[in-house]
Amino acid sequence: MNTNAYKSLLNELDAGKKAVMVTIMNDKENERNASPEKIVITEEKLRVCHSIDNLDGIIYQKAQLALESGNIQFVKGQDTITHLMEPYFPEPRLIVLGGGHIAKPLVEFGARLGFLVTVIDDRPSFANEGRFPDAERVICESFERCFDLLSVNESAYVVIVTRGHRHDLDCLRQVLKYRTAYIGMIGSKRRVKSVKEQLLGEGYSQEQLNKVNAPIGLDIGAVTPDEIAISIIAQVIGYRRLTGAASGNASASKINWPELDRAVLEELGKGENDPKAVVTVISTKGSVPRKAGAKMLVWPCGRTLGSIGGGCSEGEIIHMARDILRDGGCRIHQIDMTGQIAEDEGMVCGGIMEVLIESCSEK
Repeated sequence: MNTNAYKSLLNELDAGKKAVMVTIMNDKENERNASPEKIVITEEKLRVCHSIDNLDGIIYQKAQLALESGNIQFVKGQDTITHLMEPYFPEPRLIVLGGGHIAKPLVEFGARLGFLVTVIDDRPSFANEGRFPDAERVICESFERCFDLLSVNESAYVVIVTRGHRHDLDCLRQVLKYRTAYIGMIGSKRRVKSVKEQLLGEGYSQEQLNKVNAPIGLDIGAVTPDEIAISIIAQVIGYRRLTGAASGNASASKINWPELDRAVLEELGKGENDPKAVVTVISTKGSVPRKAGAKMLVWPCGRTLGSIGGGCSEGEIIHMARDILRDGGCRIHQIDMTGQIAEDEGMVCGGIMEVLIESCSEK
């Protein structure tokens, strides 16, 4: 069932790392009913190696492209072997240090944009779920000790908006120990300069301090807490979506952020022997309800987990998945949501999705 591959993938994502899962499908007559083989290639391995296991150079290059662009790659060989390369990016985490008047709208905007948000403040009246209902976690702890409770890694976007100079320093000293996707600190130019000079005197390098966006946010003339929060979250989005944003590169290129259905991956990583089919959106064209990478599980009884968009089209895929569970193997199917089909189903979509349906049960 490729359980180890899914466990390995989840371990990478939990560590804040990117990875590519390669699915190898064999159309040989005697292999059609077998479940596809899966290999997880870590970001580090792609960075330092020039070949991966038994995969040829073209597959290796396509795996690199998948990771760099965030787009699924699909290679059909001249023989009967087909490779699907799915990039996986960890969920972005927004860590807000300080629970004051700017943090409140910032947490709301971050959660609405798909970030898993954690808020930290040392005051119980500011660090509570009633004040931050949209946050995944609210921690009441000192800024010196809170980092032992956090998972700060390369998928973390850290925003320092504390109430004072001393707390800013405490937070920045801690954050600079980690590799993060983004660091931003609020404050006037004079206050920021003072903080950086003090840290330089403590032995922090100019290179480390250059990674800190301070004063924080895009320069849009923001005045109110809501406006300042918008300027901050807009800058964070730039770091998430654009390569080169971290270096201020004007020619930064856009990165696709693939869909991630964690509940589906966790179910696949359990190693349970009950038969189920995995449905994966592998390509899209036009307006569709889910992007490439979206997944759904289908059990023989018709029970499902996850979704590829709902509607009659999903119902058709569920029937096909149950057939594949009976016969084994995998199949690629096109879902047409254009024209009359979309109109009949009352959908605003008007695109086409290709989905891979594969059996997870051993035949």
